[in-house]
Amino acid sequence: MKIKVLLLLVCFTLAFNTYAVTEENNITNTMIKNDSLLRHAVFFKFKEGTTAEQIKKVEDAFSALPSKIEQIKGYEWGLNNSPEGLNKGFTHAFFLTFKSEEDRAIYLPHPDHKAFGAILTPYLDDVFVLDYWAK
Repeated sequence: MKIKVLLLLVCFTLAFNTYAVTEENNITNTMIKNDSLLRHAVFFKFKEGTTAEQIKKVEDAFSALPSKIEQIKGYEWGLNNSPEGLNKGFTHAFFLTFKSEEDRAIYLPHPDHKAFGAILTPYLDDVFVLDYWAK
């Protein structure tokens, strides 16, 4: 129950802040975009029964993307090791960095990104993606 109330409070706060944009906030947001980097965070949950060899194939294919797509300015990945048990089955985190939304727009439909998707799809149970401007 406490989690539901907290979640409701967070949603209300976010909704209120969305409508409370001022000229100062617009200037600040523009500065953040111009002075920071766009992060593309991707989390994978693999299907039950996916072998270590199949997962390694996905890891290697994703790790090859920065050498194939010049718009990727930074890349890192890792495995979940949180002791909290809140990962909901997601085991892999990948973080890509772009200088602009235009660079990300080139990456998303890029043939090498699409080819990676074809490698990933047979093993993927779920994916979670979050993009944000780093502060």
